Amino acid sequence: MISTNHEMAIQDNEAVVMDGNGLVTIEDIIRLATQGCGVALNAQADYHAHIERGAALVRDTLADGGVIYGVNTGYGDSCIVTIPPELVDELPARLVTYHGCGGGALLDEPATLAVLGCRLNALTRGYSGVRWVILEGLAQLINLRVLPNIPEEGSVGASGDLTPLSYIAAVLMGEREVTYKGEVREACDVLRELRVAPIRLAPKEGLALMNGTAVMTGLACLAWDRAEYLSRLATRVTALVALGLYGQRDHFHPRLFAVKPHQGIMETAAWLFADLSARQADSSEAHPGRSAHLPLQDRYSIRCAPHVIGVLRDALPWMRRDIENELNSVNDNPIVDPVYGRIFHGGHFYGGHIAFVMDGLKAAVASLADLMDRQLALLVDTKFNFGLPSGLSGASRARAPINHGFKGVQISVSAWAAEALKLTMPAASFSRSTEAHNQDKVSMGTIAARDCLRVLELTEQVAAAVLLAAVQGIWLRQRQGELSPDAVSPAISAFLGGVGEYFEFLEEDRRLDKTLRRTAEGIRAKHWALYPA
Repeated sequence: MISTNHEMAIQDNEAVVMDGNGLVTIEDIIRLATQGCGVALNAQADYHAHIERGAALVRDTLADGGVIYGVNTGYGDSCIVTIPPELVDELPARLVTYHGCGGGALLDEPATLAVLGCRLNALTRGYSGVRWVILEGLAQLINLRVLPNIPEEGSVGASGDLTPLSYIAAVLMGEREVTYKGEVREACDVLRELRVAPIRLAPKEGLALMNGTAVMTGLACLAWDRAEYLSRLATRVTALVALGLYGQRDHFHPRLFAVKPHQGIMETAAWLFADLSARQADSSEAHPGRSAHLPLQDRYSIRCAPHVIGVLRDALPWMRRDIENELNSVNDNPIVDPVYGRIFHGGHFYGGHIAFVMDGLKAAVASLADLMDRQLALLVDTKFNFGLPSGLSGASRARAPINHGFKGVQISVSAWAAEALKLTMPAASFSRSTEAHNQDKVSMGTIAARDCLRVLELTEQVAAAVLLAAVQGIWLRQRQGELSPDAVSPAISAFLGGVGEYFEFLEEDRRLDKTLRRTAEGIRAKHWALYPA
């Protein structure tokens, strides 16, 4: 491999090892995609030989007159077409070329790196019939941060992510465009500058690079990681809202949840119970402004928050299982088995598990947006907020008539929540027969993953807004002498200080869009430590 200072710096940053044996985790892909880590391949001679044996099996099968789909036949419905021997070597490049038809926005840098990592890891298993130079080439793209410009649209999730993955294969060939050091450039120019030779794809290598689930799986890794953090943040936001609305701590009592032992709701309730100080419950000293006539039970968006957030918490483990199974699978076709010396034709490119996970994840996440939207509606409305100012405005009484606080924000939050909920229609339910009815049942996994990331973005925006509103509500209680320091647990007190780095008390109305964007970015960056692992 070519060696540059940039590459060495990345590799020294605890490279993710892809050795064909160990299991790569979601966290490994996240480190690769967002934390500047590179990849390291297995350098052992016997592993190198295992990889090359797969490529040799393809060559030997052709030499013996064998028929291999996509190697000496056409692709898809054209598999009945026999490719003359003199044209076999041209076929992989043709596959790459005619799939250069993607649309939509380009994947961003973290998504592109996640996709590259997923494709490389699948090929390191050694059952795809590629040469070592292909693994080395993918590792170079990652470690040098030469990022193929991959359009996000154009995959139905079976026969794999053909169209978007063609942009990776094309870059290895020295074609199409890349982003390098923040600039979009021709791949051939960047590879020449780095003294990296373009690769002429051998038979089967076009299919091995393209006919897999790497795009949907890479996006799923990013989505799972964001959803896990968001479930924690939604819990903390709920605690803040409960504190501002005189919520009852006993709604989250361990004894209450001992009789409905879903692990996710028990965990969420325990976090809420710990967040809400013991002095808060039914304490007139802790809440000097609290009415003696508060309702016996809080509204559902407070009382039932563990039952909403807990659904996502309980789903995350099995979603991790399915994402990581796909991440560590061989998911192209045909499968080239150098151990048994056989080539198997099948459908491992089908992304059904990822589609199901992403459709489920987006529904669970959108439910958090809906939950927090309802919480904000309570906070800003004087009919439900137990004496807080309308819109949570911090203006003086004299200037209150012209100040509206979070009134506009609440409308935006409702819009974001509604859009998130609209996107929960399962993408997998919209399978379309395509490619002359060869691909007559497809997964739609990549569309599901893209939908899920959009739902996460919208829900993070909701969380940012409700977080700031809840903090404003607590500050208002404190300024009005309605919330004593004893009513705020140490964890909440520290958290309020951290939010203060993003947001100042809203006294007179001011534009909040930049603050909301910055807060949402803080959420995506996991700025706040939340609950023990």
